[in-house]
Amino acid sequence: MKKIKRVLAPVMAIILTAGLLWGCGGDSGKAGQKGQVYVYCFGDYFDPELEYEFEEETGYDVVIDYFDTNEELYPVIKNNTAAYDVICASDYMIAKLIDGGLLGEIDYGNVPNASYISENIKPFIEEFDPGMKYSVPHTWGTYGIMFNKTMVNSQDIDSWKDLWDKKYADQIVMPDSMREMYMIAGKVLGYSMNTTDEKEVREMTDLLLKQKPLIYKLANDSARELMIGESAALAVVNSGEVLYSQDLNENMDFVIPKEGTEVWTDCWALTANAANKEGGEAWINFMLEGDVAEDNFEYLTYAIPNTQIAELTNEPVLNPGPDVLAKCETLKNLGADADDMYSRYWKEYKSK
Repeated sequence: MKKIKRVLAPVMAIILTAGLLWGCGGDSGKAGQKGQVYVYCFGDYFDPELEYEFEEETGYDVVIDYFDTNEELYPVIKNNTAAYDVICASDYMIAKLIDGGLLGEIDYGNVPNASYISENIKPFIEEFDPGMKYSVPHTWGTYGIMFNKTMVNSQDIDSWKDLWDKKYADQIVMPDSMREMYMIAGKVLGYSMNTTDEKEVREMTDLLLKQKPLIYKLANDSARELMIGESAALAVVNSGEVLYSQDLNENMDFVIPKEGTEVWTDCWALTANAANKEGGEAWINFMLEGDVAEDNFEYLTYAIPNTQIAELTNEPVLNPGPDVLAKCETLKNLGADADDMYSRYWKEYKSK
């Protein structure tokens, strides 16, 4: 059902839009009476049918634009090249936007559904948004190793170091992502994923270069497709991809390595220049409703940190226990100098 829903969602969005225009003769009833809310979000990151539910429920007309990466979002918000009221961004980018004075504080009097945010995610939010003043979580998860049980012995996979095992040569998919790659190398060496020590970054680069000949492909979103199609035996993926992959290939399994991993959180936030702040808060509050959270979970199969759907997401893949979370870190905004240093070593890695 998840696969079918993902495939049909764009078609349904077109049908719903046509239906609203044809059936209502241009009058959408309650929707639009309270003005427009401009949303900037990762592509395909919530059930598209919810756009129309929000409009009918709240009376706002919502206009949504999409981006692919946090790095694409940042200059748009920094330079105010487009006026958005509410955005979705990842933990480290939220921190960067806060530091730049580019986000506005949330009035939680307008977001009562924030009381449903799960407690286990809050310590990680404190790392990039103390007091949750500027953001609320949309989805969260971890990184780990997804593997094919028919190609790999399950008992052999429990560490990031297993990705350096030569018996898996040309069967490993690694993330085409600088910070995630350095997170993995750092965990192997016992370093923080947020280290700014150049000596440690040098060691991490050398370790990644040592592994590079074993890699089948660097991939992000397409990693799950390579695994589902059994083109590879192991892949580093975020936990939100696992249930979807298992639906399509029952041979998929997933482990969070014993050294710990990255906890990531993608959040809704208001821009500092929001023209419709209350509309943006209405959008955030809507996304925290229990039935909306359930729809998004069924559509995305990513963990939604909402107590109203705790029973749906109560499994280790989506909600690891406290012993696992104790070994985890979240990405931090390291500043321009550290970013330049990492980029320099990453370019070295990519060029060899």
